[in-house]
Amino acid sequence: MQQRNDIRNIAIIAHVDHGKTTLVDQLLKYSGTFRENEHVDERAMDSGDIERERGITILAKNTAIHYKDATINILDTPGHADFGGEVERIMKMVDGVILVVDAYEGTMPQTRFVLKKALDQKLKPIVVLNKIDRPNARPAEVIDEVLDLFIDLGADDEQLEFPIVYASALNGTSGMEPDQQNETMEPIFKTIMDYIPAPIDNSDEPLQFQVTLLDYNDYVGRIGVGRVFRGKIHVGQSVVVLKKDGSTKSFRVTKLFGFIGLKRVEIQEAKAGDIVAVSGMEDINVGETVCPPDHPEKLPILHIDEPTLQMTFVVNNSPFAGKEGKFITARKIEERLKKELETDVSLRVEPTESPDAWVVSGRGELHLSILVENMRREGFELQLSKPKVIIKEIDGVKCEPIERVQIDVPEEFTGSVMEALGKRKGEMLDMVNQGNGQVRLEFNVPSRGLIGYATEFMTETHGYGIMNHTFDSYAPVIKGQVGGRRQGVLVALENGKATTYGIMQLEDRGVIFVEPGTEVYAGMIVGEHNRENDLTVNLTKEKHLTNTRSSTKDQTATIRKTRSMSLEEAIEYLNDDEYCEVTPESIRLRKKILNKNEREKAAKRSNPR
Repeated sequence: MQQRNDIRNIAIIAHVDHGKTTLVDQLLKYSGTFRENEHVDERAMDSGDIERERGITILAKNTAIHYKDATINILDTPGHADFGGEVERIMKMVDGVILVVDAYEGTMPQTRFVLKKALDQKLKPIVVLNKIDRPNARPAEVIDEVLDLFIDLGADDEQLEFPIVYASALNGTSGMEPDQQNETMEPIFKTIMDYIPAPIDNSDEPLQFQVTLLDYNDYVGRIGVGRVFRGKIHVGQSVVVLKKDGSTKSFRVTKLFGFIGLKRVEIQEAKAGDIVAVSGMEDINVGETVCPPDHPEKLPILHIDEPTLQMTFVVNNSPFAGKEGKFITARKIEERLKKELETDVSLRVEPTESPDAWVVSGRGELHLSILVENMRREGFELQLSKPKVIIKEIDGVKCEPIERVQIDVPEEFTGSVMEALGKRKGEMLDMVNQGNGQVRLEFNVPSRGLIGYATEFMTETHGYGIMNHTFDSYAPVIKGQVGGRRQGVLVALENGKATTYGIMQLEDRGVIFVEPGTEVYAGMIVGEHNRENDLTVNLTKEKHLTNTRSSTKDQTATIRKTRSMSLEEAIEYLNDDEYCEVTPESIRLRKKILNKNEREKAAKRSNPR
């Protein structure tokens, strides 16, 4: 069978922050894809605001690099397990992968996760050991770790014969040996061309094109990005989409886009092996096949990871509703969630009995919190309930998601981490002393045991611990309470402004969340109680002035530092009877029932003595 030697399709996979996106930048620069005078941002592939701020890739991106007489299509995939739906589908579009591993950190939970997806698809791997310039790099040990991981994941003999390139993406150097680094990316390009299989050229057969990613553009509508597996596709061609439900839809290809560097360029025709974007199909979804009307032949449907976590999104009904956001109605929120479903295939949105609430299911806290963060930046106000894991029935047994957790901590904190995860029903798998006072611990922990653990973990390890976790499997539900917040909260008694005097009166009761001068309302959570019960407090209290001068009058009142929370921390912090109120300006925590008396009655009803 003929092959198209002028093209290679590869995906770049790695754990978060091991340098995938920086490596792609260097490959783009070295290949001469950009003009000499063209300004290119660092991490050019991360185009979203949140991606740039957090330094993570959320959406898979594709770019095409010209190298000598060939085109290399590179797909940069997310490293977070929450975006596993993206990673899995990318694997279907490529013939090989570059696994990027940090020469110091070695293999991490998400390295395992992304590599498993690649090996399952029988893809050829190349290993790039990045950050080789780090003073504490340990290339030999890390290569052993990588090999062990391949064996552990059931790689076949051919996959175990992977080539290794050593690189420092930040410095733009690479070489075939750790100590032979040159300012060039040539070794990586040469390895790709020599080792990754070229696509089969069957462009004279009937067309088969499968949509792997969706995009949306106000001018041309829905865009399907995917690979031509067979035949040719050209502008103006009449084709049919074979839908998931077995039905077919006819349409004409109105526009075709190829990729050069980071740009989409209009093209007239594409053939087997090309990765292109097609517009003209309003009603098309991920995994559906595009064929000629006289030869409808389906490609296997793509498997998409099921959601593991759900939250209720509720219209904001707090006393401050509508003060800070533009979009606050149920209709606007529902429209926005439906729009998200157009491009995010791992998301589910279901209506509830209330017209003002929806159950939104996703792949994890990060997946859902990024949707919320995007919504608040667009001007939405909404409230969120405590996240709940999705219980699945497998062979008549109720099962819950289990996560593999990898923790790196200084030796003195191992005891408290093991005790805390033990209480959360964690099962210890491995413990390795890495020398230099650091210990690496591995656990399997129920997902619900990890909700709310991140903040506690940072306190336990004094900020020195690093925790990574990724979905592992479903297992029978563990009975009893797993995890959850142990402390009660301080709840505001009345509406008004928090005063310095009011806050100082309460500092010995717990940690305060609001600054003096912050507007608060009755039922809003303003701090964490240092006991297990909730306490209603008056933060708006003014100091009564008398005409007697006190001896300490001229001493300036100072208050302790208040605790502020990010969106993820606020969501993790919630209890069942609380909401997180999110607006473009603020993140507030509140009780579902704002009135103190009604709240106490409801608590008595749910916990009769």
